[in-house]
Amino acid sequence: MLASGALVGCALLEVVTADCEGTEARVKELAALGVLASPPAGATVPRGFEKPDAGCWADSGDVVLYAERAYAFAGPRTAVATHYRTAALRDGWTASPGSPAGDLCFTREDMALRIVFRTAGNLTGSGHGNRPELLTGAGYSVAVETYANSGAGADCQVLSSDVTPTSGVRRG
Repeated sequence: MLASGALVGCALLEVVTADCEGTEARVKELAALGVLASPPAGATVPRGFEKPDAGCWADSGDVVLYAERAYAFAGPRTAVATHYRTAALRDGWTASPGSPAGDLCFTREDMALRIVFRTAGNLTGSGHGNRPELLTGAGYSVAVETYANSGAGADCQVLSSDVTPTSGVRRG
């Protein structure tokens, strides 16, 4: 019985992996979006977050592509929010009223751009433990998400319920 459970688990893993096949170029495009690499002056990239985290996850028939960066900023959250409101609007993003309290979310075409401020709880829950550089001032992540297979546009209200501690992105 255990062997059959293991085989079923492997088969499910193959289905999830297959859902993300062929998405590499689009993931690369997301990771190259300028808004991900345009933090406010004085922001730094914390150790261990030097490269963008980008990829694909599949869950319940949805295939979501994502790219994100994490930054530490010694100043107030309001300075980060002002910076990204300006940068996002300049790049054609539209502010969304569906943003969770304290975070920012914008949409453009079929994508959602989220700026999520870090807390001790969401860093610990993600396995990043005690990261004082992300908790002093305004540690945050900036992430872009889009659906690959549904034809639906990413939506801040839907995505706000899919947040994980590391990135604002839920991974199946």
